[in-house]
Amino acid sequence: MTDSVPADQASGAGLPGPTDPAAWLTLPDVAERLDLNISKVHQMIRDRELIAVRRDGVRRIPADLVANKTVLKHLPGVLNLLTDAGYDDEESLAWLYAPDDTLPGGTAATALGGDQAREVKRRAQALGF
Repeated sequence: MTDSVPADQASGAGLPGPTDPAAWLTLPDVAERLDLNISKVHQMIRDRELIAVRRDGVRRIPADLVANKTVLKHLPGVLNLLTDAGYDDEESLAWLYAPDDTLPGGTAATALGGDQAREVKRRAQALGF
């Protein structure tokens, strides 16, 4: 789990993930959206079911990774594959939001919510080799 960001990057500009501050959710926001208590959200982060990074000194989760009242179905599997490949949270977030014209929506994070989720998992798995 990433607990700090260098001071020159504290605003979130130039960092992976959504660039719009409204596209980030705080942990209490995620708990409310998923209808869970905050300790369950913390547990989900520890269990690699969600990814949280610090932005503006607050741990946040990209809003598009939490669809409706659930986490994107394939996100935990992809996060575990990225961890197995040696990626930390910031690197995983960078990989999820790296521009990729071969995926619908242009990023792995967007493709996870659609028909190409298995392709995203396959690509994440290939990183370990």
